[in-house]
Amino acid sequence: MNPSTPPAETMVDLIKVTKTYQPDVTALSEITFSVNRGEKVFLTGRSGAGKTTLLKLISRIEPPTKGLVEIAGMDIARIPRGKLYTLRRKIGMAYQDFKLLPERSVAANIAISMEIVYRKNSFIQKRTRELLEQLGLQSKLNTPAAELSRGEQQRVAIARAVANYPEIILADEPTGNLDAETTQRVMGLFKELQRRDTTLIIATHDPSIYQEQRDRVIRLQHGLQDTSPPVPARPSEAVAQVDTVL
Repeated sequence: MNPSTPPAETMVDLIKVTKTYQPDVTALSEITFSVNRGEKVFLTGRSGAGKTTLLKLISRIEPPTKGLVEIAGMDIARIPRGKLYTLRRKIGMAYQDFKLLPERSVAANIAISMEIVYRKNSFIQKRTRELLEQLGLQSKLNTPAAELSRGEQQRVAIARAVANYPEIILADEPTGNLDAETTQRVMGLFKELQRRDTTLIIATHDPSIYQEQRDRVIRLQHGLQDTSPPVPARPSEAVAQVDTVL
């Protein structure tokens, strides 16, 4: 490392994190990893591996049963419920079930994340149109969310999550309902945000979106970090940096 290069800033830090649901279902066990500012990390594993639960703990939608979750050096368990907005402003969350307001237009759904931080209307309109163009939804600006296909709803959810340039983006299966061309649009948007030093954690069971990437891959299996040796990369994957996590 160049001695003049400043050390990377840790944005997300999990230390021996366990999540247990009553009566005795362990969704995650002893999960430990860190993600630096501007890093893109993929969480992989089959359905039920604990990917969605992990994202919920990072955003404090749910608390861990044991262990420490820090965002930018702050123990998020210590944030009073009445001040959780200070955390949520740092995080953009693209949910697997979208959580759109069905009767409101596409534009209104995207605008929400910007309105709550009092962005100017001119910024909101410009940013909304820009995102819709990037995601191939220009013609849907005034369409109610309920009238969209699942793939279109997914793109609107992603646009809402990234609209306000949050420091961290958590995306839960963001390409699950998309064709190959539209997946490329979404991943291109994520790359653009990464160049702005946005930290991205993307949960996916689709290897096609990370196999050709240089980004770290954290594997989950039955709520555990996969510590087995990684499968040898094909020539096109030789540059991939893989963290195994069970």
